[in-house]
Amino acid sequence: MKASLLNYPFELVAPMVAIGSVLLLPLGPLLIPRIYILFLLVYFTIFLYTQVNHLFKFYITASKMTKTIRNYNNQRNTISNTNTNTTIATTTTSSPELDTSPTNNTTNKTTTRERITSVEELEEMETALNLYNDSHFIHAFIIPNYAEPEALLRDTIKRLANHKNAQTNYVIILAMEASELNYEQKANNLAEYFKDSFLQFIITAHPADIPGESRGKGSNVAYAARHSCSQMLQNGIDRRRIILTISDSDSSIPELYINEVERSFNQAEDPYFLLFAPPIFFSRNCFDVPAAVRMTDITWSAMVMSSLSNGRGLSFPCSTYSLSMILAERVGYWDTDADSVGEDMHMMLKCFFKTDGLARCCPIFVPINLTNVQTTGYLSNMNARFVQAKRHYNGIADLAYTLRNSFGVKDSSHLDNFSFTKKTSLYASPTFWLDKLIICTKVMEAHLIPVSSGWLMFAAVPLMQFILFPPHTMVAFVEPSDNPILTSEFYSTLWNIVKIITIFLPFPLFGTLAVYERLHRVIDRELYRKSESRSWRNMFDYISLPIAAWAFMTIPSTIACIKRLYKTNDKYIVAEKFFEADNEH
Repeated sequence: MKASLLNYPFELVAPMVAIGSVLLLPLGPLLIPRIYILFLLVYFTIFLYTQVNHLFKFYITASKMTKTIRNYNNQRNTISNTNTNTTIATTTTSSPELDTSPTNNTTNKTTTRERITSVEELEEMETALNLYNDSHFIHAFIIPNYAEPEALLRDTIKRLANHKNAQTNYVIILAMEASELNYEQKANNLAEYFKDSFLQFIITAHPADIPGESRGKGSNVAYAARHSCSQMLQNGIDRRRIILTISDSDSSIPELYINEVERSFNQAEDPYFLLFAPPIFFSRNCFDVPAAVRMTDITWSAMVMSSLSNGRGLSFPCSTYSLSMILAERVGYWDTDADSVGEDMHMMLKCFFKTDGLARCCPIFVPINLTNVQTTGYLSNMNARFVQAKRHYNGIADLAYTLRNSFGVKDSSHLDNFSFTKKTSLYASPTFWLDKLIICTKVMEAHLIPVSSGWLMFAAVPLMQFILFPPHTMVAFVEPSDNPILTSEFYSTLWNIVKIITIFLPFPLFGTLAVYERLHRVIDRELYRKSESRSWRNMFDYISLPIAAWAFMTIPSTIACIKRLYKTNDKYIVAEKFFEADNEH
């Protein structure tokens, strides 16, 4: 109880930032114009620096994604061509109709030597490409869902069934909600459809009345993970072999992702302290939704991609990610209370704090293709995306969780019963305290920039200009003698610098979108083999950016922050998605 009271101020950070950002717009120029000018200068300078930094990191991530995809395709093509040439060469040398002249004998000998060299190269290339065909890992895919179309779930699972090792190394964990009407029929239909496709097909039903739980993806995943892991252990599977992959109901997971996870796992010094995080990508139905929805998800995926290029491994997964069962057990699986609604970021934070900073996020540069929110009608689709944005920004609870675990008072009654020995790791930071400061900075940036930047970037300079330099004396609120811009050359210079900086604020975003356009076409055409991709016509999408920023970032994030004052228990609402079975990749 005492610890809760002492840690309560951390709960007020998010709502105070949201309220303060709004109140500063009129009160800053009126009450504290000098301090306000200095504040805007510092805020915009830091914001510009972070955006430029994200641009370079996004470029690095995009380059690594392109390289990973093209290396994979080149190896596949080389092996395919070498197989063809080897078959032709073998047929030629074994043909009974060959001419036995000396010239032809010499030619045949050369062909044979070339054939042997090709076989050796073939074996080497096959080893590089199919290193994990006989994988000893068991991949357990947890697919939490609630009121999702059966066809969408079938398509998501079918993509996994097409992987080479699905029958021998894949376990599907269909995490249903017991509160969903007729969930048993849906689950049984899918189990019957895929009865011979996987090593195991496990169905769990998360009860709706577990005391202390908040309904959502996190609590469903926690329930499914505990019960399915217990079942796999009972079936004789070694826990050290199990890799859990948390998937959304619409996640299209390519086989290359699994290969890269295994490669990174085998190469890591401490694989049981890693979360494997891929970038997210929206291409499955992106041309069927409003431009503002499309641009929101593009900028969202770009932010996730940029965060993955972090040399210290202090980044966050989004939507789909993997970790060992060993790590999940070590930290007590997923949290299920109302403060863990953003289960992906929260799980990374929990692993980080529960392992005293040893846990790290390992980027996997293979995109996971997701669907945009889609409903019938333009306004209905916009509203559905707004509802989804409000649910996403409820993850602001992670800010208080991070501050509390970094600087707060710990409740001795809830200390873990196990301890961790200090060890060095390739991914471990030199000091836990430094890493905690970095984690706090990243979480604050992820949650406080959206709630403050929209108000300050769009309204701070125009509104201050209006208040300090009114167009008419009837709306004059500040006397000229109290205007620091008129009375002080120093503040006049600072104000001019602020206005110049605001001009450059959108440029890093423009650079990010330029890199994204090329990356989107590469992924569509070279990984998913789609004939249709973004073209010059989609440049008109950028007109909707201001609408997208306000409707799906500033407003919902502000609402989520202010709601932290009274912590409402929101209804469990999932984003509506249309789905038509097709041949898309």
